[in-house]
Amino acid sequence: MGKSGVVRVGIVGAGQIVRARHLPGFRALRGVVIVAVCNQRRESASRVAREFDIPRVHGTWESLIEDDNVDAVLIGTWPYLHCPITLAALDAGKHVLTQSRMAMNAREAQRMYDRSRECPHLTTMVVPSPYGLIGDAFVRSLIADGYLGLLSEVHVTGLSSDLADRSKPLGWRQMTKYSGFNALQLGILHEPVMRWTPPLRRVIASASKLIPTRTDPETGRPAKVGTADSVQVLTAYQGGARGTYRLSGVVWHSTGSSVALFGSEGTLVYDLKRDELRGAKRGEPDLKPIPIPEDRRGSWRVEADFIAAIRGERPVTHTTFLDGARYMQFTEAVARSSRHQSPVDLPLVEFSNPSL
Repeated sequence: MGKSGVVRVGIVGAGQIVRARHLPGFRALRGVVIVAVCNQRRESASRVAREFDIPRVHGTWESLIEDDNVDAVLIGTWPYLHCPITLAALDAGKHVLTQSRMAMNAREAQRMYDRSRECPHLTTMVVPSPYGLIGDAFVRSLIADGYLGLLSEVHVTGLSSDLADRSKPLGWRQMTKYSGFNALQLGILHEPVMRWTPPLRRVIASASKLIPTRTDPETGRPAKVGTADSVQVLTAYQGGARGTYRLSGVVWHSTGSSVALFGSEGTLVYDLKRDELRGAKRGEPDLKPIPIPEDRRGSWRVEADFIAAIRGERPVTHTTFLDGARYMQFTEAVARSSRHQSPVDLPLVEFSNPSL
């Protein structure tokens, strides 16, 4: 940290989410100063610097990492740069907050986690999935108190029309060279599920590109879509529970995103879009709303949690590099299972072939 305990933050990648959430979040914290920014193009970095009164613009992420005036780095780039920037930042003695998804593949995520363990004096954190943050602590308390009993099934749904329009051009999330194995919202949906369920031990998946080509905005020509727009997964959990994931980006009339937990003693259904919880105990005829108590409601505290962890005030809970490595193993297992049409066991035992 700088003089008087001030935490000096450098920004690598200042896209929409960084400008809308992270920059205002850091600026609202006492004793935190944003001192440097680097974007994909220097002109755009300069615009961000003027808008948010950031004193230093760097032409490359490497030069920002080398800046002695930077204590902590927010990585807001696309996933293909998360691993190299993280490793360089840790080598330079800087704390790291990286946007999700954590990396391109499980091997990169494991490298990031392993390196973080070698730097216990540095804080490392992944921006958590926004889904379930409000009700997370309450859901966990209900499960711990036995509301579900013995978990039997987990049903995860994530349906949207984001990609339903065939004329919509190819986005970076559908380009594997930028996004890796991060299909649709698979990792973002799995992250809250990890908090409420036992670890996975096996997946069987089918992933499809129902719209296989789109216009490349850079060339204006048709190009192959790299990541799936429809994903179905069967899961097996430690302890015997079974689950299903149904994800699609190409359905016009979607039913939203939800997690349903079915147990021997009760059922809980969390609407991830509305942050509404319903449940019923065994013998009750219908699900009914379960209000989330005000004193148990979570919120978006990403920037505050990161700075608090740097200052040693509290540990990272949402989301550690270990959590990120676990969901990256899941997304890669789904990709491998779909590619080879065979079950994949978790945790993965090797990361030697990131291209499958």
